[in-house]
Amino acid sequence: MKLYCKVVAILLCLGTLLLLYLFVGNADEPPLKGAGETRWLPVSSGPGGRAHPLFAHFQPVRAAPEEEEGAAAAQIAKREPRLSRNPGKRSPARGKFANARRPGKQKHLKELPSRQWMHLAVVACGNRLEETLIMLKSAVLFSYRKLKFHIFAEDSLKPEFEKKLREWPSSYTKKFEYNVYPIAFSVGNAQEWKKLFKPCAAQRLFLPVILKDVDSLLYVDTDVLFLRPIDDIWSFLKEFNSTQLAAMAPEHEIPKIGWYSRFARHPYYGTTGVNSGVMLMNLTRIRNTQFKNSMIPTGLMWEEMLYPLYQKYKNYITWGDQDLLNIIFYFNPECLYVFPCQWNYRPDHCMYGSNCKGAEEEGISVLHGNRGVYHDDKQPTFKALYEVIRDFPFEDNLFQSLYYPLQSKFLDTVHTLCGRIPQVFLKQIEKTMKKVYENRVIVHVGANYRY
Repeated sequence: MKLYCKVVAILLCLGTLLLLYLFVGNADEPPLKGAGETRWLPVSSGPGGRAHPLFAHFQPVRAAPEEEEGAAAAQIAKREPRLSRNPGKRSPARGKFANARRPGKQKHLKELPSRQWMHLAVVACGNRLEETLIMLKSAVLFSYRKLKFHIFAEDSLKPEFEKKLREWPSSYTKKFEYNVYPIAFSVGNAQEWKKLFKPCAAQRLFLPVILKDVDSLLYVDTDVLFLRPIDDIWSFLKEFNSTQLAAMAPEHEIPKIGWYSRFARHPYYGTTGVNSGVMLMNLTRIRNTQFKNSMIPTGLMWEEMLYPLYQKYKNYITWGDQDLLNIIFYFNPECLYVFPCQWNYRPDHCMYGSNCKGAEEEGISVLHGNRGVYHDDKQPTFKALYEVIRDFPFEDNLFQSLYYPLQSKFLDTVHTLCGRIPQVFLKQIEKTMKKVYENRVIVHVGANYRY
């Protein structure tokens, strides 16, 4: 019996030593990457929570068992030694993976070449400083590619623009460059041009002459707000045919209630005229084209045509430079590309009842608050959008600090014709914010989870 107990004790000791050996022997092995890995994934807040599902907090979520097994197998395979045909030299990549980027070198938007920058021009005089800054803010908030701002302003406004733009956070200022130019007119009487319609508005007619090194440009009035990336309207340049050199939206959708079709005393484009508050231009083509006109039988270059055209029609025009553009494209209709009304959506599109089908289907892409509607109570829906973008802190949550306050403000506008169609105002901006989220979080942050 004593012998039996001694044998059992010896066997137990040997078993213990064997287990210790196995445990210590594997202690230096690196853990399998992916096995038991903790990942941070977005989850929505609880019922009645304040965070939108797309912009919720992050919490740790353990990888699924099948993911762990796959990651473990991949790590084991990775540790297997590979034979090289040339000892001491690394074998070149072959096959379909030859051009694959290494982990940690994903291509980010900031690496885009400078040729893909988009040019945005605006003219600001008088009390238009705040409006212009809010317009630029909407452009930077949603756009992907870098922007170059060309700001034409009175001398007194230049230091104000520089001061305000410097106050923006670096995460946004790195997305754009800007120049502030003095108001200048290359032909005719400068004071006469400056007082045409609104202060300095005629400056846009001279952009092809002043910005000689710029190929293409988007001009907008100060009272414009972008509800989707400028990249999207910029893409219309690719749709120009060989003769088209500018793009604008119609002044109105219904001729019988349009201003030009009822009151104009001069030629105008199409059946309702065009609105120049949002104007996409191929400046190179404009500079190189001879335009048909009503003054001489031969064509005239852009710069040499402007002042004689103004002199001929100045007693018949009401809307200043916009009327001159309508006259130019009346005689040169093949040069104009007309984009849909949702790219220049104004109070006229809803204050008499909804008449912009494109906006009803896709939502508003570019909001144009003419008639001073951002600063009075005649169209509170337009004013609400302006105020929410103005008050939005740059680095806050887009849904919590922009979209939800906008929804709340719209509840107070349902008594107006424009306020009765909130989906027209909200549809596109909601899509835009979701895309911004996907780009910033899923692509740039989430990509790191794959490795």
